[in-house]
Amino acid sequence: MDRQTRKELKSDKFAEEVFDVFEWTTEHKSQVLRYGGIVLAVAVIGLAWLMYSRHQAENRQVELAKALRIEDASFGPNNQGGRLHFDTEDAKNKAREQAFADVAARFNGTQEGAVAGMYLAGWAVDKGDLAGAEKRFKQVVDDAPKEYAAMAKMALAQVYASENKPADAEKVLRELIGSPTTTVSKEQATIVLAQLLAGSKPDEARKLLDPLRTSTRIAVSRAAINAAGSITGGTAGSTPAKP
Repeated sequence: MDRQTRKELKSDKFAEEVFDVFEWTTEHKSQVLRYGGIVLAVAVIGLAWLMYSRHQAENRQVELAKALRIEDASFGPNNQGGRLHFDTEDAKNKAREQAFADVAARFNGTQEGAVAGMYLAGWAVDKGDLAGAEKRFKQVVDDAPKEYAAMAKMALAQVYASENKPADAEKVLRELIGSPTTTVSKEQATIVLAQLLAGSKPDEARKLLDPLRTSTRIAVSRAAINAAGSITGGTAGSTPAKP
């Protein structure tokens, strides 16, 4: 390979790293011959694991897609065609909960398992089963990837509040504030915490909201202003936000 061609390819970072390896192997032929078999074995194992992981991910996605198809199914006397259909709403609900429970159990700790768990927890809330929802959200918090765990924590805090467990809700929200993620920001958790404290600790709630009321992020500022406007009691000493 001529020097000019190699120089042009080196403008790409990946290619540069490849050529660094090429140059090293050229200068250390004896070591390569000695350890090459080991390196090759490790590379084969790594490739096999990558292929296996991708296959497993595809399987999880397929199973979740099947469950979501049941969630989107129609029911009743009129079969709309083109969609999965059940004779009754009860039959659909039983089928979807079984499908999502299966995904949540089989793929616990993955994003697909977390999505299934969140669905199950949400349905429990809809049915007024807060204890069941709390159990489901806790499992996602404990086992899911952090982005999904954060969303489950936010939902769990709201379940705690509904169960009249403000101390538990506050603890979870402060954890989110201390460790924000791409799915739950520090600002979002702070606003929800302020709303939680508005009735019992209005001054502290205002203190949490005040810095956010003048945020350059319009959505954050608007949410903080709205939350502050709903707080009653305490010492009314906050500086009004600029329009």
